[in-house]
Amino acid sequence: MELIIVSLYKHSKYSSCQSADGMGQEVVSKGMSACSHGGVYSVNPNLVKVDCSSSINPLGTPKRAIAAVKKNVASLAPMYPDPECRELKKRLSHYLRVDPQWINVGNGAIEIIYWFAQAFAKNRVVIPAPTFCEYELASHKAGAKVTLVALNAFEIDADQIIEKARGADAVFLCNPNNPTGMIATREIRKIIEGVESSTKILLDECFIELTDEPNTNSMMSMIEKFENLVILRSLTKSFGLAGLRVGYSVCTPSLLDKLSINKIPWNVNGLAQTAGIAALSDKKHLTKGRAIVKKERKFLYDNIRRLKSFSPIMSSANYFLVDLHGRNSTQFRDALLKKRGVLVRDCSTFTGMGTRYVRVAVKAHRENLRLLKALEAFDRG
Repeated sequence: MELIIVSLYKHSKYSSCQSADGMGQEVVSKGMSACSHGGVYSVNPNLVKVDCSSSINPLGTPKRAIAAVKKNVASLAPMYPDPECRELKKRLSHYLRVDPQWINVGNGAIEIIYWFAQAFAKNRVVIPAPTFCEYELASHKAGAKVTLVALNAFEIDADQIIEKARGADAVFLCNPNNPTGMIATREIRKIIEGVESSTKILLDECFIELTDEPNTNSMMSMIEKFENLVILRSLTKSFGLAGLRVGYSVCTPSLLDKLSINKIPWNVNGLAQTAGIAALSDKKHLTKGRAIVKKERKFLYDNIRRLKSFSPIMSSANYFLVDLHGRNSTQFRDALLKKRGVLVRDCSTFTGMGTRYVRVAVKAHRENLRLLKALEAFDRG
């Protein structure tokens, strides 16, 4: 269960990532024992007044979903939930315009990541880095060797991924990538078309619905042609259901059967299913949230760019990286929280990121102003 890190990091104005042994070296590691995440429970929650570490729809949870939970809690709490999530799958089918037999529902997208690793990560997987750490941890726990192919100035190199994926069991991809927020639609498509058909691909699109052009950048239309492709989505980000845990995947029925082999009964509770059904009926909530993200992302980016102590990195998602210009990211996060009550995501826990970046979520204007004022205070010293 070794971890093979293929270091391809390049010097750039964006990235200081490099291997422990220097540029261009191959490093063998023991792998990961745990992942670190953002959110108020990553720190002392009593200190958090504004959480800019978790990236969800700035409008939060749809009112319809909240009302549905309140209305049904008394009847659903004593009942076992539908183990097949049939009504939720029907609503997702209508929402996505795909057959419900192609849809699987998990206790958050994270559960499906682990299903995928357990089903397909038998010997070796390939993962671009930095990215969401659970791909790496899930593969490690499944007993696979992990080849991490480093991004070049935070951009994915399709040819390198295709080359390293020869003979691999699986590839994990994320579009837009987390934590960079960068869209790589052309490169992702090239990888899907270029890897061997025996290599399974998990494409995480959990943040894509809050990008400016989700339908243009999604690979959902490739599912039918590429039977090795699993697309992962979540209601956490798009519809603010992080606490209820509703994720889903789309793939061919034959692949779905293999993916679901480790699924446990009643994995998605009844209130989560009810909230998901109600949320999906409120498309305006997502449309409005996307418009806020587009406007507020520009507002935050433009204003942070004016500060001499920070350099924001352009993103297509509802979050972006900020270069701290030499400040230690963990110390900065802790100081910002203690002095201002604002929590940002320390990116030192992402493989290869080093200690110079934090990630900030694009929130509603009032919260973004609070973040900006906190950064301005640090900029003044």
